[in-house]
Amino acid sequence: MSEELGRRTGHLDLYQTSKRIEETVKELKHLNANVDFYSASTYYSLGIPIDIFTPIFAVSRMSGWTAHILEQYRNNRLIRPRADYIGKPVGQKWVPVANR
Repeated sequence: MSEELGRRTGHLDLYQTSKRIEETVKELKHLNANVDFYSASTYYSLGIPIDIFTPIFAVSRMSGWTAHILEQYRNNRLIRPRADYIGKPVGQKWVPVANR
């Protein structure tokens, strides 16, 4: 949808940038883009003001957040993905932000 809207509205560059970022992250970090990755370029192409991108994202997540609450109440347990993010490998040198 992002690609098609980009073509129709003259904002294909936003889709192409997003696509390149997705490919690079997949190649270097072996991470897949989430379902919302192309939302910003889609919203922009639809003419939605940038200031309401975050509220739209939050509203779209409310049903999922509510489901988590109901799971917690029902079983005193939240269902989480099996993958655990553990960060960078141990032994990485910390570099202060000012020196990055």
